[in-house]
This record gives sequence, structure tokens and C-alpha cells, in this order.
Amino acid sequence: MFNRLRSDGISWIILIGTVLILLEVSFYDGGVLVFLFIAAFAIYFGRKNLHKKSGKILFWFGVISLGINIFNTVAFKFLLFAILIFIIMRFADSKKHPKYIAPDIKETFTQSQEPLIMKKAAMQNEWFGTKRTPEDVFEWNDINIQGIIGDSVIDMGNTVLPKGTSVVSVRNILGNVEILVPYEVEVSIHHSVLAGSIEIFESVEPKAINQSLYYQTPGYETAGQRVKIVTSLWIGDLEVKRI
Repeated sequence: MFNRLRSDGISWIILIGTVLILLEVSFYDGGVLVFLFIAAFAIYFGRKNLHKKSGKILFWFGVISLGINIFNTVAFKFLLFAILIFIIMRFADSKKHPKYIAPDIKETFTQSQEPLIMKKAAMQNEWFGTKRTPEDVFEWNDINIQGIIGDSVIDMGNTVLPKGTSVVSVRNILGNVEILVPYEVEVSIHHSVLAGSIEIFESVEPKAINQSLYYQTPGYETAGQRVKIVTSLWIGDLEVKRI
């Protein structure tokens, strides 16, 4: 439940941030986008070189710049004002129409609980940084991850894929995705990207701009063992290779 709430929270943050940026660009000039992209790239490359002093400086410069740019937008100030007005209206309405809670007594009965098995996923959501499957042998569970900035590496060579359809879903704003698939497994790939390159086996698309593409190996529909890959990136490269 906590992971689900955290994932929903990240999705809402991304959605609200995107709306704020679009509002700012719509009513004013697009200069804010330039500063936001500069801050995003500073965070990304600084995170890659955090072991160096220059990387740490670049990373925190990007974080601070991103925060200042978002907080200084007129759209963000308007959102805070709208939230304040909403809270005041709800408070005034609660004073006029108070809610009364009465106990609801029902006959108790025994209901058998359906047993559930919770398994730990091989990969977890990370806001920043590289996400990868374990280097040792691991038990396969469908992968569904998302992040803001960072690469994702999924190696299916260290696990045993079950019969039927296995699912891999990756959503990211800035970063590359690398997926390693065994030779005997059929694959379908649905990829959406704003800007980046695509390399799937021998097929290469060096410049994919605002595209949604679908790839499928010939025997996918009738295969007893197959992998369905769904990826969504704002800026980043997708690479799917055989191992």
C-alpha cells in the first residue's frame, strides 16, 4: 500500500509539474523551458559523477536551479493561491453544514479471508539514479518501475522466465533504458518517446522525436514463452539486445 501511495504521489507530482510548465509557456515566453532543461541535464550528469567534486557541484546546482525556476513561475504561485481559496471555501462550507456521525450497528458475521501472497519485486522505483536487476540469480516477477532521472538496466539472463507472457513496464523522464532478452524468447515492444534513439536487435532509429512505436518478433503471437515490453520516456535512448 505504501509503495502504491508513493508511486501515485510521484505520478501526481509529474502531472502537476507538467501542467504548471505548460501554463507558464502558454501565457508567457518559453524561456522557462530552457532553464528547466539546463537544470535537468545538470542533475543527470552530476548524478553520474557524484564521486567527483565537480559532479556534486553540478548535481546540487541543478537541484537548486530546478526548485527556483518552478517556485518562481506565475503558474505555481497561482496554484498556491487557488489551493488557499479552496481550503477557505471548504472551511466556510463545513461551518454552515456540519456533518453528524451516528453509529451504524450491524450484525457481525464471520467471513473467510482470501489468502494473498506478497512478493518483493526485483526492482524498485527510484526518483534519481540507476535502476538495475540483481547481478545474481533472482526470482522473476513482472517489472513495473518509474523514475525521474536515471538509467534502467533489466537483465533477464539471470532469471527463469515462466511460461506465458512476462511484462516489463518502464516509465522515466530523463535517462536510458537497456533490456537484455534471451534468444529463445519472443518479444513485443511498445515504446513512446519525446526525444531519443531506439535500437532493437538489428533495427536502429537514431532520431526518434515525439513518436509511439510498436515492434514484434514474428513468432510472438503463438509463442509459449514471450515478453511484453512497454516503455515511456521523455528524453532518453531505448536499447533491447539478445543475450
